[in-house]
Parts: sequence; structure tokens; C-alpha cells
Amino acid sequence: MTRTGVVLICVDQWRGDCLSAEGHPVVRAPYLDELAARGTRFSRAYSATPTCVPARAALHTGLSQTRHGRVGYEDGVDWTPYTTTLAGSLRDAGFQTKCVGKMHVYPKRTRLGFDGIELHDGYLHFSRRRDRDPRGYDDYLAWLGEQAGVSAAEDYADHGLNCNSNVARPWDKAERLHPTNWATSRAIDFLYRRDPTVPFFLFLSYHRPHPPYDPPAWAFEQYLAAPPEKPPLGDWADVYDPWRRDGVHDTPVGRMTPDVQHRARAGYFGHMAHIDQQINRFLQTLHEFRLLEDTVVAFVSDHGEMLGDHGMWRKGFPYEGSARVPFLLAGPGVPQGAVCDDVVELRDVMPTLLDAAGLEAPECIDGRSALPAARGGHAPLREWLHGEHVILDQSLQWLTDGHEKYVWLSGSGTEQLFDLDADPQELHDLSGDPAATDRLVRWRTRLVAELADRPEGFVCAGELVAGRPVDPVLPALRARL
Repeated sequence: MTRTGVVLICVDQWRGDCLSAEGHPVVRAPYLDELAARGTRFSRAYSATPTCVPARAALHTGLSQTRHGRVGYEDGVDWTPYTTTLAGSLRDAGFQTKCVGKMHVYPKRTRLGFDGIELHDGYLHFSRRRDRDPRGYDDYLAWLGEQAGVSAAEDYADHGLNCNSNVARPWDKAERLHPTNWATSRAIDFLYRRDPTVPFFLFLSYHRPHPPYDPPAWAFEQYLAAPPEKPPLGDWADVYDPWRRDGVHDTPVGRMTPDVQHRARAGYFGHMAHIDQQINRFLQTLHEFRLLEDTVVAFVSDHGEMLGDHGMWRKGFPYEGSARVPFLLAGPGVPQGAVCDDVVELRDVMPTLLDAAGLEAPECIDGRSALPAARGGHAPLREWLHGEHVILDQSLQWLTDGHEKYVWLSGSGTEQLFDLDADPQELHDLSGDPAATDRLVRWRTRLVAELADRPEGFVCAGELVAGRPVDPVLPALRARL
């Protein structure tokens, strides 16, 4: 039996630990806390390929990275080979499907099963060209130029911040013009305009807290006034010294001065406070339509943000700041006030939402519904998760069961082992500890099995092979394009 509605709220670059429900010492998100109390919080949710494009491939298709073919970030790679999607499955079951916000697919406006899309992907270097009008592909930007008191030539990038920078400042326009407010307003408009005779699926996809770090002034200032925090620094951080560029605003690896670090955190956390209030605005409207009680609501991020942890920024890394994401689920049939410690991944969102809507998941996908895990009394969803990402001219490979994590840098062959229960900030690499040798060998053997048939040649004669050429897109997907 299908439900009245399914709402998937996706945010961009929100770390898994940045919820007050998680016990974060600074971030306050009371309305997301309320959503978690109404449902289940998955405390070990991950993005196996933690950058926007490959993570969203898993989210929309329910496939692992070896099946959807994206093991790193590359724009301009066709999405039309994906014929089975979350939106398409719900549409085929009679749902009206709508996307508001970020898709980050190619070609632009590829629908993936959505009946309609109102698009704002943020500033994408691949798309932003001065020889054509960006308003043709960005619905938010076109809307912005039509607003009272706004010049037709105004842009959300007028304040001068970059899309992958740790430089932060408050939003330079009225708050109602912020892309976070725009996405919420367009989602509410859909509730007015939808067909009330059929169930609906809404993908409400916020671009923030991804940089630019430009929340409204009130949100920025409340965290700027908070005490500075010193980022964790692992005893292994010098492994990344070859890529270290201290003080460079958009570097993936580099140490920043305390003032830059603090302002970046204020901008990042300020986005979260702003989004939290706008999510509440949407959910209150859903309640006023008398739809909330019959609607499944999920909140998830495509990946996290290192935010200076271990001298790293941005995403693509195997460490908790980058790879662990929030995942909340509430609605009919979902246990209330529950915390599930099973390892779940973005590929599991599709079958979970289909299950919550009373529908069977397609047999061709890799993900599994997390609802049985939320309800307890079940076998683990998976024994371990395999993640990876091509970055820094190599593939960063990792495995975790939620208690331990094994990392292998394909460029140098460096191994790392972390005890996540005793050391959740991954401060101490145990790979050189003789007492951990058996555990290290066990994880290495598992990775060998995962990579044995990979085209890169990561495994030869049962051993991991370092230094192999890497590509962010696997040959099987390139062959289909």
C-alpha cells in the first residue's frame, strides 16, 4: 500500500557528526533533532564515493560504485545509461515526481524519472561559461534576476566567494533571495500545485552547506561568536605532505591560520543553522496540508567535508569527516526515537524509501532497505562497506564495518588502520602496531577480494599493487557512452 508522499531532503557536503542529536559540541539543529526523534537516526551512514557526482549516482540508482561506474569526480559524463532510478521507480508506481534544487547530472536536466525539475546546481566550473547565459540552465539564477530590487545582471556569485573555498562571509543580499530559501519556496509551491489524487515524491535538494560559505549574517555571526575549536590532527597526517599547500584557500590538503579556520567553521555551521530552519518551514507547511503524518521523510547528505581535520579540506577522502553522512528517516512504519548502528550507504536510500512506500525494490540494484535494521532483530545489513575515490592522482581505497576502518593509498601502497570505537576522530594509525597485525591482514585480504577483478590491476597474484594508473570513470561505463 503506497503512502501519500515520500520526501527525500538531500543536503550537499554535510558531515555526519554535525548534528546536535549526534552530540556535536557547537552545531545546533533543533528541527532536525525533532525529525530524528520522530524517526530513526542511522549513526553509521556513509558515502562510498564521497564527492557530488559519484555519490549522487549511488543515491539515484541504488548501485555500488563498481556498478554505476563512477569511482571519482568527472563532469560531462553521460547519465542516460541509468535506466532504473528511485524517481523512475516511484513514477512507474503512480507517484507524481518532482525535483527542486541540485541534481549535478549530465546532460543538464536529464530527468532520471522526475516529472519536473527546478534546477540549482550551484556554481559548476564545467557549466559556467561567459559565451552563453547561465540563466538557461539555472532556474534559481533566472528567478533571482526577476525579483524586485534585483538587477537582471545580478548573480549569486557577486560576493566573490569561490565554490570550493574556505573563505567565508555573510550572504550579501536579502535572506529571501538565498538559494536555500528559494529551494524551500519552490518545494512549498509544489505542494500547492501537485495532483492531489496521486501520491507524490519530492526530492528537495539543497546546495548548501557546500561552499561558498555565505549563510545569512545572523547564522554566520552566531558561530563566529562561538569559542574557536582546534581541528583534530592524526599522527599519520604527514602521509599527505606531498600535496600540502598551507594557506591556499581551496587546497584539499593544507593548514590554515586559526582565524581562517574559525571563519570557515562559522560559515559552514551557519549554513546548517539556516537549512535547519528552512527544513522546519517546509515541514510545517507539509503539516498544514495535513500530509506530514502520512509522508515518509528522509534527510541525507551526498558526502561530508574535512573542514581542516588532519590538515585536509573538501571531500573525496576516506576519513570520517568526508565519508560519513547524516541519515534520518521518519514516517509511517519507521521506529520513533531509534538509533541504528548498522553500516548503511547512499545506495541503500532508494530501496529504503521504496520499502517505506510499500513497494518492491528492483532486483537489479545493489542497495538494501535499511528499514529492517531500524526495526531491529535482523542480520546486519552488510558485513563491511567498500569505499573509494580517485583523488590526488591515486585511488584512496577503504573498508569499514563501523567499528574499524582500513585505508589503502594506491599511489604509494600506504596502509592505515583505525579503531573507530576507541578513536572516532581517527587520530591514531594502528597499522604499524604489532598487536594489530592480524586485524590489518584480515582487512587487507578483504580489500584484495574487492579489487581482484578490477580493470586498474590493483591486485596481482593475490597482493595489492601500488602505482597503477587510475581513472574516475570505470571502462564499463565509458564503453556505454
